[in-house]
Parts: sequence; structure tokens; C-alpha cells
Amino acid sequence: MKCLSDYLWQTITPLLFFSFIWMLFRYIDQSKEVEQIQQERTEMELKFLKSQINPHVLLNNLNTIYSYAIEKPNKAPDLILKLSDNLKHVLYESNTKKVALHKEIQFIDNYVAFQKIRTEGIKKIDYKTTIDSDKHSIAPLLLITLIENAFKHSVINSTIFIDINVEKGRLTCICSNSFDANKKNDNDTIGLNNLRKRLDLLYPNSYDLVIEENKDFKVILQLDLN
Repeated sequence: MKCLSDYLWQTITPLLFFSFIWMLFRYIDQSKEVEQIQQERTEMELKFLKSQINPHVLLNNLNTIYSYAIEKPNKAPDLILKLSDNLKHVLYESNTKKVALHKEIQFIDNYVAFQKIRTEGIKKIDYKTTIDSDKHSIAPLLLITLIENAFKHSVINSTIFIDINVEKGRLTCICSNSFDANKKNDNDTIGLNNLRKRLDLLYPNSYDLVIEENKDFKVILQLDLN
């Protein structure tokens, strides 16, 4: 019995050990597969959410250039250059996970410049940026959702307020506009809902998004860039 016991012990112990090693490596392989699937799913969802950015912005900019080409042809080349820069940013530079913050701000500067032309005489735009460093980076096409939403739903003869501030790696973007509560519907919040989903994926537990509806519609986004 003692010999049998020793034999079993010497046989079973290596089997148990190697079985444990095999299960461990199998678990690691499965974990890597799950992680890869989750990463691919996240990337696909981000691409889908980015694709929801309203294409009418491009059409509006083209209409603005067309009008200037007829009425003020000397200013049309500068607008074409701004549109070219924005198309380059959307089609190429925004395919990365993060872009330089100053490039994103330039994209917004160009967008606001077009909007000032389109809304001249019917809306006032109070737009300012304060950035403490050019070294910051940000996920592309996040802020434009807030800004586009402010222009889209603002009423005539009102002021659109946009303030982007970055200090010590903390970005604060405030957008507010007067709105017609009678015309507001659930579809108006699709862009903001998509933005929140992107923020959940890209900056989990690193942002605050507050929406206030009083006399004005106000959105405050605070984001840790570092």
C-alpha cells in the first residue's frame, strides 16, 4: 500500500501541476481574446458615433463660399482655404485617437468664422478661447458637437456664447444659446447623447457634462486632458 501510495502521489502531482499550468495559459489566451474583441467593439462604436456628426455643416459652408464668390469674390479664397483645412482635419487627422489641441481649436475657429458670415445681422457670437499650453491633446471632434448644437437651436436676434478654457490640463467648454422651447423635441438631444457615449468610452470617470435648460440652453463640459 505504501508503494502504491508513493506511486500515485508521484504520478498525480505532476499531472495536477501541468493541468494547472495548462488551465492558466488557456485562461490567459481567452482573456486576451476577450480584451481584443472589446477593443475592436469600442473602436467600431467610436467610428459610428463620429460618423453621426452632421454633414449639413459642409453644405452650409459651401453655400457660404458660393455666396461670397458672387458678392465678395476677393474674400472667397480665404474661405476656401478654411474649408480645406477643416476637411483635412475631419477626413485625415481625426482618424487618430487624439490630436493636438491647437489643431482642434483651429478647426473650431474656422467653423465659427463661417457661422459669423452665415448669421451676420441675425445673431451675435461671443466666442473666446484661453489655452495655457500648445502641448495638450484631445480626442478629435468632441467639442464641435456642443458648438454646432448651439448654432443649430439658437433663435434669431440672440447671442451665442462659447468659451473654451484650458488650465493645468483641465478643459472647460461652455456653450449657451437662447432657444424656442415649443420647437424642442427628443431628436434635438441625439448629438449630445452621442457625445456622452463617446466621452464614456474615451474619458471614463474623467469628465463632467452638465446640461441646463432655463432661459437659455447651456452645456458645460469639463474634461481632464492628461
